Amino acid sequence: MNSRQRMLAALYSQPLDRPPVWFMRQAGRTLPEYRALRQKHDFLSVMKQPELTCEVTLQPLRRFDLDAAILFSDILNIPEAMGQTLSYPPGGPRLGPVIETFEDVVALRPVVPQRDLAYVGESLGILRRELGDDKALLGFAGAPFTLACYMVEGAGTRRFSKIKPFLTCQPKAAALLLERLADVVIAHLRYQLESGADAVQLFDTWAGELSAHDYARFVQPINERILAEVSEVGPVLLYLRNGSHLFEQSLDCAARGFALDWRVDLAAAAKRLRGLEHAPCLQGNLDPITLFAPPPEIRDAVKAMHQAVAGNCGHIMNLGHGLVPDTPLAGIEAFVQAVLDLDTAL
Repeated sequence: MNSRQRMLAALYSQPLDRPPVWFMRQAGRTLPEYRALRQKHDFLSVMKQPELTCEVTLQPLRRFDLDAAILFSDILNIPEAMGQTLSYPPGGPRLGPVIETFEDVVALRPVVPQRDLAYVGESLGILRRELGDDKALLGFAGAPFTLACYMVEGAGTRRFSKIKPFLTCQPKAAALLLERLADVVIAHLRYQLESGADAVQLFDTWAGELSAHDYARFVQPINERILAEVSEVGPVLLYLRNGSHLFEQSLDCAARGFALDWRVDLAAAAKRLRGLEHAPCLQGNLDPITLFAPPPEIRDAVKAMHQAVAGNCGHIMNLGHGLVPDTPLAGIEAFVQAVLDLDTAL
């Protein structure tokens, strides 16, 4: 079983020799070779020039025996394509002008991925040829609520003091924004699958900031529409960061699997999935800071995750969020090697 076969088998909860392994944010800031490249090229250039995108995407596979490459990109390419300016000053991304009114939403540009995000498809096509049939290739997009957070706040936030009132005080504008974003996300993810990705992940990074009630009211139907329409083309993983309170209510959807953060009890989640008719898988869910621990502790954590899931559903080894910039390379290597040393998965 090669890496690509292993990843696809895990997605469909089929028998495996061992779980596949990859990392969120594996392509980028953790590696010294990426930092060296960034001294010559700004972030947007790396994201939009396919030869640079492919180089960064492949860098972690040259260092570590990973089963999948994930496209180097950014979720905020969608708001930019819709007409907001996008920059990356120190402190995080900035978007403008911010969305404040119904008229602002109406003024957003329609997006055709084959035209407006063609660099993504070109990069995936090159990567598919480079990886051949041996390694899996993954794409992704931000979910509408997470994108709306940036578009309404104008940047990352810890308070969500604009987007939450926007949902309740301007319901028509909020509903239109989320629906328009859903249309673009669906088209973008389908485009990635058609361009060579084996699977895609829908990142709802800020979903956990909502209560279960507000998630069900404002966001869940939008995400479920995306999952249903994209899964017609290929498998989709759903990631709800800080969303342990949303897991149970999210199970009845078309997601091929659920990427979990470390706040979710992995064993309980695996048991809950056992026997579900559509046999979804789990991905995750180690706290990224565990990779700063000594290698024996990392190996024990990998074994514990494996034991928590084995026998219940497919499992993709990963972290509960992305690699942080100063993650020790020895910690990454210890994690990967611990997965490679596992002899059974289901």
